[in-house]
This record gives sequence, structure tokens and C-alpha cells, in this order.
Amino acid sequence: MRSPAGIAGDLAVAIAFCTRLPVGALATDRSDLARASWAMPVAGALVALAGALAYWVPWRLGVAPSAAAAVALAATLLITGCLHEDGLADTADGFGGGDTRERKLAIMRDSRIGTFGVCALIVSFALRWGALASLATPLAVAAALIAAHVAARGVLPAFMRFVPPARPDGLAAQAGRPPLASVVVAALIGAAALGLGLGPVAMVIATMLLAVAGAFMAWLTGRQIGGQTGDVLGALEQTAEMLVLLVAAGLQHQVSAHA
Repeated sequence: MRSPAGIAGDLAVAIAFCTRLPVGALATDRSDLARASWAMPVAGALVALAGALAYWVPWRLGVAPSAAAAVALAATLLITGCLHEDGLADTADGFGGGDTRERKLAIMRDSRIGTFGVCALIVSFALRWGALASLATPLAVAAALIAAHVAARGVLPAFMRFVPPARPDGLAAQAGRPPLASVVVAALIGAAALGLGLGPVAMVIATMLLAVAGAFMAWLTGRQIGGQTGDVLGALEQTAEMLVLLVAAGLQHQVSAHA
């Protein structure tokens, strides 16, 4: 059982890692991140709330949902510092552009972005923007954003625990394996966000999709580079976020069609 001070410390570590909110510098001991990984979904909720507010303001001023959705996405990018988008782009470049394990890992460490990374980001932005724009109302957008950002980070501790690091000196290796309790708590917080934001049926669908995405990413990263890295975690977060938002948009369409 964590003490109140320990819980507060874990929250600060997770928020400092996942966002640019001024909660203090990230601890130099990266093993703290594994222990605090249960709080990553909480950090995701803060990102989602910022995006929801950024959507509501232009919508309230009469701006079209498509433009308001772009503002919401921009707000989430600003608050996270494009952390997960960077991981998605690096992973796409490495997996798509390298011909050996060593070359793939070298590409992923290169700060420059290539064609595969650009294309991956375009797809990510287009799908998330389209899903948010189709939801239209601020309440539906807020619910979808919370479900997506919380659940997408809720799957990361399990991936960190069960998929070995690809290299001995990267973020994944430094952080180590999260305790089983952190994995369970993060997953439960993510599931709760899906249930509250999307409803029970969509929660089941989204959970199944996230499980498939996680299993596929574990298989793919094993074949490509022999394990996971911080960039792979970012790519997984982006994939999960896209899937949940698409489920929310599909549910909205079904409700509208039967109204």
C-alpha cells in the first residue's frame, strides 16, 4: 500500500514524463518511472481535459467542428510536447527504413524524420482529427478524448512489463519492469475511462481492439528489433488513441443513424 506521499510522488513523476506541465523535474532515477507507471493514465486525463477545453472555446464562438477539432489536437500536442508522436515517427522510420536490427535502432535514435515517419504522423493526425470532428458536440468530444488518452496510457505499463527492452541503454531498459500492481491499476483506470466515456458495449469493443493492438505491437517489435523501446511505447500510445477515438466516432454514427 502506497502512502499519500508516495502516491503524490508517483503522480508527479508520471505527469512530468507524459506532459510539460510544471510539476517539477523528472527524477534522474528512471526506475521511478516504472513504479509510477500506474499514474500515466491520470496524466492522460489531464491531456484530455486540455484538449476538451480547447475544443469547447472555439465551438462556443461558432467555429465549425472541423476547425475546433484541429485546435483540440494542437492543445494536446502542446501539453505533451509531441512525446508520443515523436515515438510513432521514429518507430515508423526505423521499422520501415532499416534492413537490419542495428540499422533500425540507429534510425530510431536519429532525431531527423523520414518519409515513413511523416506518413505515419499524417495518418495519425487525419484519423484523430476526423474522429473528433465527427463527434461535433463538446460533451461527446470530451468523453472521447478522456477515454482515448486515459486508455492509451493504461496499456503502456503492461507492455513495459511483458515485452523485454530492445537495448540495454535505452529508456525502456533504464525504467525497468513496472510492478504487477502498477500494471493492474493502470489497466483498471483505463477500463474505467472507456466505460464511462463510451459505454459498456463500446468499452468491450475498444478493449478487444487495444488487446489486439498490444499483442500485434509486441510481435512486430520482437521481429523488428528484438524488444521494446521508448519510441515503441509512443507508437503504441498513438495506435491505441486512434483506435479508441474511431470507436467513439463509430458509436456516435450508430446512435445518429437510429435516432
